[in-house]
This record gives sequence, structure tokens and C-alpha cells, in this order.
Amino acid sequence: MRHGKYPFIIGFLAVPVALYATFVVAAYIQTFQLSVASWNGFGPIKYVGFDNFVKLWNDDLFWKSLRHNGYLLLLLPIVTIALGLLFAFLLNVGGGSKGGMTRGVWGSKVYRVIFFFPQLMALAIVAVIFGRVFASDKSGMINGLLPDSWAPWLFLADDRWALTCILVVLVWQAVGFYVVLFSAGMGSIEHEIYEAAALDGATRVTLFFRITLPLLWGTIQTAWVYLGIAAFDAFALINIMTVDRGGPDGATSVLAMMIYRNTFEYSQVGYASALGVVLFFLTLTFAALTLRVTRRDAV
Repeated sequence: MRHGKYPFIIGFLAVPVALYATFVVAAYIQTFQLSVASWNGFGPIKYVGFDNFVKLWNDDLFWKSLRHNGYLLLLLPIVTIALGLLFAFLLNVGGGSKGGMTRGVWGSKVYRVIFFFPQLMALAIVAVIFGRVFASDKSGMINGLLPDSWAPWLFLADDRWALTCILVVLVWQAVGFYVVLFSAGMGSIEHEIYEAAALDGATRVTLFFRITLPLLWGTIQTAWVYLGIAAFDAFALINIMTVDRGGPDGATSVLAMMIYRNTFEYSQVGYASALGVVLFFLTLTFAALTLRVTRRDAV
């Protein structure tokens, strides 16, 4: 530090910034470049202007996939955050008071570990497990528990319920992390605030909506952005769990799945890059709008 603060900082940042620029920024630039080209991944690159975006605009599967991403974007954050807040509230202040101190339900420390357990499992393993849970024949766990007189439920083979099954797995896999995240936020709230409100006759519902929710707003805002970004992905689960990777009949297709298939199955790298550019701007717009709309003064 004797030689100056800025050379010291630059010395530490040079390598990480160089790696980020090489493997992230350069990849973005190349994707934008390929989005206006026709390329199969091996031969010469032929620039075609905005033809890929015109093709995308007229692609029915693109609009169907976009609707599916919108469905996940609407429900995944709402359901996950609601469950995460409920469980975290119960684990921290849902068990009444003891010695003048609010506390969680009995066994709350054990429940935290149980809730967080899905985060320790690779997403591919989660997909394989729930692929058997929702299997459309008697080998599936749910169908195997039903009486033989009941017709097997189709689940992932039914275009009406397949995407809902994916949503259920996404929520199951994610909610434990947000329980821990919200629990950490609630742990930083002074217990005297809860105790004063309880002495004034506040119910559990009042404590939640008038104290916990306002004081956790910044954490909830961040969680909403993360879950929205996850809703724009969902690639791993759909690739492993669903019929024909996005089926049946495109019922679970999402933009990330289209990018993968156009790149590695159809060798349409230019079109896949155009899809990637659209997904990039959709995700960026969602994050910016969410942070802008939900912005409020800190409590």
C-alpha cells in the first residue's frame, strides 16, 4: 500500500476482470454477432441481417415457449416467496414467547436443515427423482399409491398438467433456500419490536404484515429478481423430466429449451443466438422493472 491505493486495487482486480471479459463479455458479444448470421456451427458464417428475428417473430413455438416462461415468471416467485415467508416466520416467531422472548416453533433448528436439504442436491438428480414421482404409469410413485381401479394419472404426459408439474418441482427445490434467507433477515429484527407489538395486542397476522414484511422488503425484492431469472431458465428440469424434451406437443417448451435444441439438434446456431438475445433483454428488462416498481424507502 506504500506505492498507492489504486495500483494495489488494480493488481487484485486485473485477473478477475480479464477472466470475466474473456469468458462472459466476449461470449455476449459473439452471441449478438451470430444472431444476425446464418451458421451451422462448423462452416462459414453468412450474415443475413435481421432474418433470424423475422423467423422468430413468425415462429409459433417461440410464442408458446414465451407464454410458458411467463406462466413460470408469474407463479414461481409468488408461490416460493409466500411459502418461504410463511415457514421462516413460523421458524422464528411462530412459537409464542418464553421468558419475554419470542421464539419459533418447537424443533425449528431441525426444520431449517430439512427445508434446506433440496439445495444440497444437484438439479439433475432432483429432475430424475421427480421424473419417477410423476411417471404416467404405475411405476410412478403417485400412481403406484393409487388404487388399481383408478386410471393412472398422466402428469408429465398430459399437456394440461405437465408445466404445472415443472412448477411444483421448481418451488420444492427453491423454497428451502428462501426459508433460510428470510430466516436470516428475521433474525436481524430486534425482538423488542415483536414484544412491544405483542404487548399492544397484535396478533400473529398483524406481526407478519405490519412488522416482518416491511422490515424484510429489501430481501424480498432480491428474492423476486432471483426467482424471476430462474423462471426464464428451467432448462435442466424440462430437459430431463419432460416427454420429448419440451413435450408433449410443446406443452413444456421454454426459451432456454429452444436455444439448446436449435443449437445442438438442428444446427441453427444463428437462430439460437437470436433467441438468446431476446432472452437476454427479457431477463434484463424484468430485473430492471422489478427493482424500479418495488423500490421503496428503507425502514
